[in-house]
Amino acid sequence: MVIAAAALISARPAPTLADIYVIINPSLTIAADDIKLIYTGDKELAGATKIKPLDNHAAAGEFLSKVLLLTAGRYESLWIKKSFRDGLIPPAVKATDDEVIAYVQSTPGAIGYVMSAPPSGVVVLKKF
Repeated sequence: MVIAAAALISARPAPTLADIYVIINPSLTIAADDIKLIYTGDKELAGATKIKPLDNHAAAGEFLSKVLLLTAGRYESLWIKKSFRDGLIPPAVKATDDEVIAYVQSTPGAIGYVMSAPPSGVVVLKKF
């Protein structure tokens, strides 16, 4: 699973320098400062709620460079180490903004990112 997720991230299209919106399910209460901790596997819970991060294949390059300040290779390496050392599972990957929005809307504890302005039914945690 790690390799499949990493392959999707590393095979992303070239960055477009678009805005990135980090969105969360309305049931999730976290701070914008938690984004990097969540996507690097260092924060898994918000109170009693399991956080469910989701990568977006279409926006991954932009997210990694703007938000996490990582290259795709470094992100992949980080998750390979975390999965072997700590038994953590990397964020699942969806192909498009629409898929990410649908997942975040319907999944308590979900967090994702999109390049299109998100509709109602999700909370914009931060715009980059």
